[in-house]
Amino acid sequence: MAQKMIKHKYLLLMFLPCLLYYILFKYVPMFGIVISFKNYNPFVGVMGSEWVGFKYYVMFFNNPDLLKLLRNTFLLGMYKLIFGFPAPIVLALLLNELKNMVFKRFVQTISYLPHFISNVIVASMVVMFLSPSGGIVNKLIEAFGFEKINFMLMPDMFRSVYVFSEIWQHVGWETILYLAALTSIDPMLYEASEMDGASRLRKLWHVTIPGIAPTIVILLILNVGKVIEIGFEKVFLLYNPATYETADILSTYVYRVGLMQGNFSYASAIDVFTGLVSLVFIVSTNYASRKLSETSLW
Repeated sequence: MAQKMIKHKYLLLMFLPCLLYYILFKYVPMFGIVISFKNYNPFVGVMGSEWVGFKYYVMFFNNPDLLKLLRNTFLLGMYKLIFGFPAPIVLALLLNELKNMVFKRFVQTISYLPHFISNVIVASMVVMFLSPSGGIVNKLIEAFGFEKINFMLMPDMFRSVYVFSEIWQHVGWETILYLAALTSIDPMLYEASEMDGASRLRKLWHVTIPGIAPTIVILLILNVGKVIEIGFEKVFLLYNPATYETADILSTYVYRVGLMQGNFSYASAIDVFTGLVSLVFIVSTNYASRKLSETSLW
């Protein structure tokens, strides 16, 4: 063991910052889980607060809004997975077929840029584009002879708006892994398929997609684990009281209960529940993947 560590000391040194990050910001904060079992009082600290056991978990399961919160969170996560997960795969496959390298780099650059824009600016852009008074989307709708639509006040439209904004913002960045996986495919496989008379579509189906299948499976497992952990920021920036019916999710509810109402123990209990559900999702998906294919996280 010591010899292996000495042999790979430079690799271990490169890995050290990543290890420290996860220890400091992922594992050490897990101590805060104990708050969910206590009636936490910031003035007396974690250890001095009264132990209440599963009181806040029972309170959460008896919450009349529980089913609505779970439904909204799950549906928003599933829509993002169903429509958002294939998008970078399709874009990577299309970019891989481009022969004009100048145009290919231009498309890559344009598709990457939104990823580096903060969620605050992206949400502001979405609201501006969909504005019924001067938004470009409503101007196009009006130009075709239809009435303007106030997207941001329609509960039925919130999920579509959110998922579309997520795809637009991250699709270019997420293609990087798939483009990297495409470069690892042996060119001789394409040459052999051409000799067999395969068309570009056949090569795509029988060579390209199988070549990146392990990457697709691994990323799918990781994304399934995030279904119920929908990001707080963008939902919080896009929703309003008119869209609570479909937009209010677990993370926004935790924000209102934990920070606005000061009930830190209750908010911690909800977060622990969310983490456990995500763990079940990722373990189940990994198990299914290991049974159905040769690719899995462990």
